[in-house]
Parts: sequence; structure tokens; C-alpha cells
Amino acid sequence: MTHFDDSDAMQAASLSARAMAARPMPYLEGLNPAQMQAVQTLDGPVLMLAGAGTGKTRALTARIAHLLAQGKARPNEILAVTFTNKAAREMRERLGRMMGEAVEGMPWLGTFHAICVKLLRRHAELIARQVPQGGELREIHLKSNFTILDTDDQLRLLKQLIQAAGIDEKRWPPRQLAGIIDHWKNRAWTPDKIPAHEAQAFDGKGVALYREYQDRLLVLNACDFGDLLLHVIDILQANDDVLAQYRRWFRYILVDEYQDTNVAQYLWLRLLAGGHKNICCVGDDDQSIYGWRGAEVGNILRFETDFEGAEVIRLEQNYRSTPHILGAASGVIAGNKGRLGKTLWTEAEEGEKVRLIGHWDGDEEARWIGEEAEAMQRGTRGLDPYSLDDMAILVRAAHQMRAFEDRFLTIGLPYRVIGGPRFYERLEIRDAMAYFRLVVSPEDDLAFERIVNTPKRGLGDKAQQTIQVMARANGVSLLEGARLCVRSKTIGGKGGKALGELVDGLDRWRAEMLDGRDHIRLAEEILDESGYTAFWQNEKTPEAPGRLENLKELVKALEGFENLQGFLEHVALIMDNETQAEEPKITLMTLHAAKGLEFPVVFLPGWEDGLFPSQRSMDESGVKGLEEERRLAYVGITRAEELCTISFAANRRVYGQWQSALPSRFIDELPEAHVEVLTPPGLYGGGFGATGMAAAQQSAMSGGVESNLQDKASKADVYNSPGWRRLQANASRPIRQPTEAKNLTIDASAVSAFGEGDRVFHTKFGYGDVTGIEGDKLEVAFDKAGTKKIVGRFLVPAAQAGEVPF
Repeated sequence: MTHFDDSDAMQAASLSARAMAARPMPYLEGLNPAQMQAVQTLDGPVLMLAGAGTGKTRALTARIAHLLAQGKARPNEILAVTFTNKAAREMRERLGRMMGEAVEGMPWLGTFHAICVKLLRRHAELIARQVPQGGELREIHLKSNFTILDTDDQLRLLKQLIQAAGIDEKRWPPRQLAGIIDHWKNRAWTPDKIPAHEAQAFDGKGVALYREYQDRLLVLNACDFGDLLLHVIDILQANDDVLAQYRRWFRYILVDEYQDTNVAQYLWLRLLAGGHKNICCVGDDDQSIYGWRGAEVGNILRFETDFEGAEVIRLEQNYRSTPHILGAASGVIAGNKGRLGKTLWTEAEEGEKVRLIGHWDGDEEARWIGEEAEAMQRGTRGLDPYSLDDMAILVRAAHQMRAFEDRFLTIGLPYRVIGGPRFYERLEIRDAMAYFRLVVSPEDDLAFERIVNTPKRGLGDKAQQTIQVMARANGVSLLEGARLCVRSKTIGGKGGKALGELVDGLDRWRAEMLDGRDHIRLAEEILDESGYTAFWQNEKTPEAPGRLENLKELVKALEGFENLQGFLEHVALIMDNETQAEEPKITLMTLHAAKGLEFPVVFLPGWEDGLFPSQRSMDESGVKGLEEERRLAYVGITRAEELCTISFAANRRVYGQWQSALPSRFIDELPEAHVEVLTPPGLYGGGFGATGMAAAQQSAMSGGVESNLQDKASKADVYNSPGWRRLQANASRPIRQPTEAKNLTIDASAVSAFGEGDRVFHTKFGYGDVTGIEGDKLEVAFDKAGTKKIVGRFLVPAAQAGEVPF
């Protein structure tokens, strides 16, 4: 056991309390009354409930400066925890500016993981367990020079354990087990503490594998990221003397972004603050948007219960946005029941109302936003020009970016993607494109190298070298080399069989392409028959659903081209059109990635039910999921400083079918006084499309009273920008659709020519029975294709199509 005394801490301090207490306090200048109260209330538990844009970082940093200046604590006696290294660095820099010099000797200002690594290296030997080795149990201790595994190492170790247990890793992949274990560690559950309702995870073998994994890590003298916190919690809970020492050492605790803490982080903080209770947590329950990665909004909601006598100080004066933007955001978030509540206000001028606009489809939405951005560069509606650097497009799902990237690359509008690669640079898109390239050009060796073992076909480095040797020896492409290896059985076994199937598949797909097979259907077939779609369907990771959505977006992108070759040429040309790094660019990012950022101009596209709020989030988490989606909407609106535009599309292509899209329920929660509706007559005025359906639905639910915003969105004509005039001119043209859906207009008020139970025929899906009717959109149970929603004009009576009744 490690023993230490307070003299270590004394020596770490570089500034004496007496010298700092004698200094003036310029860091207090300019603070508003609430911020001043939060800075000067130093003792006891304090919750700084800081709304978006209310200067919480300044208040938090000033509080640290005040603790130092008042001699309440030495620099090394303050524990200040952040979520990111960037936030820690910014806090340290701000503190230096406030104090008039660089602040040294603050070893405990950093992220949860960075601080826990320091603590764990001091006390690693206190982590010990009886581990089976050589047929007997041996006590193994963690050593202070332990290794921190990265994700690849972690997955490799889990794969070994899964194989050793005789489990089919295709059905139960290591990445899925890694996600389960990470979830358990976020909850501070060791293998012995897994609750009964979690015991069936990973086909009932998850707990045993977790225990083996932890034993193996100890033998390897290694930790994963979850262990850094979990081990420290174990040490503090099991060693009263260590806990008491750190409670004395950390006289004041400050926590940023408290609403994002998970259970393990929460327990760690409560243990350390359990003595003096001098803990100040800063956060906003309305911005808790990371539940999918373990964050518990309940941590901040329970603060007053956890720390008796806690003082809650609300920072409500906003320094970022206009009153209209704040009013719109407040109206939406008011729909959440689980919140502490606050009212943001600002001294800024009223500014522009939040703009609400509907579009025909997602492509029209991207075109309009592109033209609007260009118009804003020049100055529009009497406003000063905005730089592209001042503008951001915040999407709910990454796959939405594709339409914007295609549009911007086509018109030469510079853009940047934050939080991930550009659409055509994403892993899954590059893989899929490599398959397409190889079908179009069998000599493309780079494409072959990329996909030959993607997904895994049992063709490791040795097999791939064999293919290369065969190709070089015969002066042919790698694909032809692979064909020769298959014929000569140079590569045998499972890998040889899989290679043969790949070669046959590439031959078949190329023949279909040359025969004039519809390139969209061919692309779907390539991805399905190659096993690539199934590969991501079987990946039980948080990223997998998004990658599948991106693949669907890729196939959708093919609609604008006559063939695969034309599409590949288009992508190659636009991706080669790189812009200069110093050139202003419009920013594309997800709502999750935008938290903590701000932009003068913000576009929020895709506000449709199912997309935003996310249907998956609501299905998996119910009301809790919906409330987190609403918080995400609040975060999106409050990123805007001056102009905020919310948009939705009447039609979206879903799983290859055009469907009408209902406007997001969050749109109906926007207060009318803060919203300007831009939709022109004709777009929804005929009662069709998303708004018509939504209005009918809302009317039915509310006893006949239609949503005023929905009604206005169907009638308004108050906008006159160049981009909008173009949209108005095009409003009467039909939506561009694939062959089976040309001239589609969904009329929710129409009387269908068919009735329930009618027998009908569709050129693609065959015969079926009508099982439901919604205006002109019918739900049909097809004999072979399953149940689908089809617009009535694409159906004919079965008898008319030649079906002979029994």
C-alpha cells in the first residue's frame, strides 16, 4: 500500500496564499450579479446551472482565481475536472490571463481520465485479484507502469477470448462485447456486481467473458480507458486511509459539464467530495445530449438531494443569441418534464425571427441552403454580408451531409466537415466505391486490394501476397491473378472458396452492367451479395447504424446519373476540386459535434419526425429518448448568434421508396411570436405533402384545431431572396424521381380509388392486398415483397393486370 503525506502537496504549490490574497481582483470585473454570486460562494456544495451562452467558462475560471486569490486553497489543492483536453487547456490559459501570469503548480486540472491515470499510477498495487494460472490461483497486482490499451488492442484481446470460448465471432463480434463491457464500466460495475437484468448480455456469456477479460488485463499489466476510473473507485472504496488523504488534499472540487457525467464519474466525485462537500458543479440539464454514451442527466437533477444544503445559482443572462432565438429555444425545451428550469434572457437587440421553411425534398433543401449561403455572402434582405466562416449547417444524422456536400462541390461552394471525414472520404463509402470501381474497371488493382478481404474472407497477408505473385508472374491484373489462384487451387480452404465466390460475383456484376442492368439496383446487389451490407448489419456498435445510412445515401446519389461509370467520374472530379485551406468555408457538422460552439448563422435542416426526433432513439428509450432529442433541438437553436433557419422536406426517400415526411413535432413547439414562416403558396397549400398530413393529424388529435404554424407554413409568401425566387419558379414542376415514382405528389386529402381488401398489382412488387388507406397513400401487403406504403397511382386493379381469380 502506498503511504504519503501532505508535505508532497505543500511543495507542489508555486504561489503562496499570502501573496495571492494581497493581489487586486481584476477577474471580477464585468461579471453580472449571478456570475458574481457563483464566483464568491466558495464553501459548501454549489450547482452553477448555466444556460447556453451565459458565460459559464468565465465564471468557473474566475471562481478558481478567487479561491487562489483569497488564500482558500493552494493551486495543488484544487481539483478541476473537464471532459476534454481542449477545455482544460482553455481554462488554464484563461486563468493565466486573469491572474496576470501563467499559473503553475495546478497538477489536478484536467480530464477525468488524465487525473485518474495519475491517481492510479500512485496506487496501482492496490488493484489485486486471484487469477487462475497453470491450474492454480495466483494473486496478481497491477504495477505502476501499466499499459493503456487502445481500441485495436482491446478488440484483439476480446477476439482471443471469444475464440477460446468457442463462440461464433461473426454472430457475436468482439466489437459488440467491447460496447457491453464499456457500458458496464460506465456504470461502475465490476464482474461481481453485474445486476441480474444484465446477465444475459452477449448470449448469456458476457459476464464470464468480462471476468476473463479483466483477469487477462491484469496478467498483461494493462488497463483500458474504462479501468482508469473503475480501478480508482475500487481503491477509494476499499482503502479508507487513501480516501481520507485525497479528501484532505482536494480541498475544493470543480466540475465542468456536469450534465454529461456517467455513473462512474458521478461516484468518483461523490467519494472525493464526501467529507468537506466543497464541490461546485457547472452544467445545464437542458444540454444533456450524450445519453447514448452513458451520460446520466439524473446526476445534475439530483444534485440538491445528493448534497444537502446545496446552493443552486442560475446563470440566465445570455451573451450569444438574439431574443427571438432564445425565445424559440425556450419554447421547445419547455416541453421536457425532467428539467430544473431556467429562463434565458439577453440585452441584445431583437434581431431576426427564427425562419421556418419547407421544401419538396432533401435535394431541394440542399439547393436552397447553398443559394441562401451565397446570397448571404453578398448581403441579403438589408443585412450586412456574412463570411462562409460565419455559417454552419447542423444535421441530426451524418448521412444528411451527402446532399449538401454534393451540392456544394457541384457549385464550388467551399465547405468543411467537423467531427469526421467528408462523405466520400468515409471508410464505408470508400469500400463501396472500390467495389463499384472494380466492376467498371477490372484492372483497378488498388480497388481490388481494398476489398479482397473486406469484409473478412479468410484472405490474410500471405494469401494476398500469393495473388500478387501470381498476377506479376503472368502479367495480369490482381483480379485475373485471383482467378488463376482459384483455378489452380493455389489458395485453398475457406479462403480459396471465398475468393472464388468474390471472383464469380465480380464477373456476374460486370456482365449485368454491360447488359444494361439498372445501375441503382446493381449497386444494391453488389453491396448485398458481396456481404458488405451484412457486415455492417452484424456490427453491434454505435457507429454501425450510421454507416448503413451512409451506404443508403450512396445508392441514392446514383439516381442523378445514367450509369456507374458516370457516377464514379463525377465523384473523382469533384473530390479533386480541393479548395485552398485559407479560404472561408461553410461548416457542416452534426448537432452532437456542435455542442459548445457558436456561429452567427445556423441552418438546421431535416426537422422531420423519424429523422429528428430520431425514431431509433424514441423506440429504444421512449420518453427519455424523446426528451434527449428535444434537448438536442435546444442545443441546435442556441448555437445561432444572429440568424437561425429551420427546414424540413415534404418527401424523403426511405429504403428506396419515396414517402411523405411529417414535420418534426418540435416545429409545433416553436412559439409563433419568434418564428417567420417562409414557405410559398403552392408548396403545401393544396393540402398535400408533409404539412398537410401533419396538420390533419394534429387536427384529429386536438379536436379539429390545426397548428397555427403548420397552417402558416402552408400559406405564407413573405420571402424574396434570389434563391427563394428560383424555388418559387420551380414550385410547379414535379419532384425528380426514379422511374417508378415520377411526378409524385402525395395528396393526404384525396379519396383513393381503392378500398381496404382490394386486390392490386405493382410493376415491381407484384400482387397484394390493400390493408390501409391514408389519402392517396396505401398500405399494401404484397404476396412476395411484404408490406409497403405505395402512392395509389402506381397501382392497378389485379384483374386489370391479368391476375385470374380462383
